[in-house]
Amino acid sequence: MSNRLFQGVIHQMKEAIDRVIGVIDENGVIIACSDLVKIGEIKQGVREELAYSADIVTVGGYTYRPIGIGAKAEYVAFVEGEDKNAEKTSKLLSIALSNIKNLYDEKYDKGSFVKNIILDNILPSDIYIKSKELHFNTEETRIVFLIKFHGKTDMMPFEMLQNMFPDKSKDYVISVGEHDIVLVKDVKPETEMKEVEKIATNIADTLSTEFYTKVSIGISSTVDNIKDLARAYKEAQVALDVGKVFETEKNIISYENLGIGRLIYQLPTTLCEMFLQEVFKKGSLESLDRETLMTIQCFFENNLNVSETSRKLFVHRNTLVYRLDKIRKLTGLDLREFEHAITFKVALMVKKYLNSKPIKF
Repeated sequence: MSNRLFQGVIHQMKEAIDRVIGVIDENGVIIACSDLVKIGEIKQGVREELAYSADIVTVGGYTYRPIGIGAKAEYVAFVEGEDKNAEKTSKLLSIALSNIKNLYDEKYDKGSFVKNIILDNILPSDIYIKSKELHFNTEETRIVFLIKFHGKTDMMPFEMLQNMFPDKSKDYVISVGEHDIVLVKDVKPETEMKEVEKIATNIADTLSTEFYTKVSIGISSTVDNIKDLARAYKEAQVALDVGKVFETEKNIISYENLGIGRLIYQLPTTLCEMFLQEVFKKGSLESLDRETLMTIQCFFENNLNVSETSRKLFVHRNTLVYRLDKIRKLTGLDLREFEHAITFKVALMVKKYLNSKPIKF
């Protein structure tokens, strides 16, 4: 479609510009030209030259300039000649074609359409109308990955993901920030979350081994209607935000596995503070030393089993019982009782959540 779009504009400019003008694609092939005979010819070495200059090059009697941003631009405009006029004309041609392509993509590109949906930039009533115009399947099962890049990289994050998921008819790679990329991926209706997490793991491992880039990935629940993609995107955001508080050792977090952390994250801080004050005597939680907190954590990890916990901690059973009694005296909660243990577990998570909040002055 870009070929016809560019050719139409160049045909209209032909009378105003008394030089040969045209466009080459990512393979160096001329896809649009004021001299129709030249369409299909290959311009050798232009892409390589632009990789070094990134702005403008003159090769073989022609001036070339990327359409868009930098040497990674998908298309390149060219003008006959290597003089100042050719340089100015190439700049005007590049700007004009870039703007026209952006407007066209905004109206007809499926990727732009999906981006507008996830960012809530389109009315729900317009989604189905636009879907019909674009022949977009509204009832495919899809899932949203929010991929947050940490640190600087040589390649643009968008390009990395686009190279990994080149099928633009099924998988949509969308830039939503300098370091944040969204992947909207088709999945089979019966796909389990374990399989989805494998996809995320593969993304993280590939970026780490091939590009030396660390990422965190939030995964939404599956949705089977296009209008639910905005909700799925918000779920992926919540997964990353909650994971940053409660799953600090993990870099892949799915919304469905957030558990009670998701609930706590949505509570007002004032309510959380009241809960802690009601559960614990004043200062009782702060009085627990690091060894005691580690004992509590291990006790929870071993399903409140005294024998298994003492074995993991390499302490005598009686020593563990003594520590649990000490905790009961300090806090009023006996962790060997299920209800008390649940209360204590939630309280620790609430405390962690409050600690993650910025201090207001």
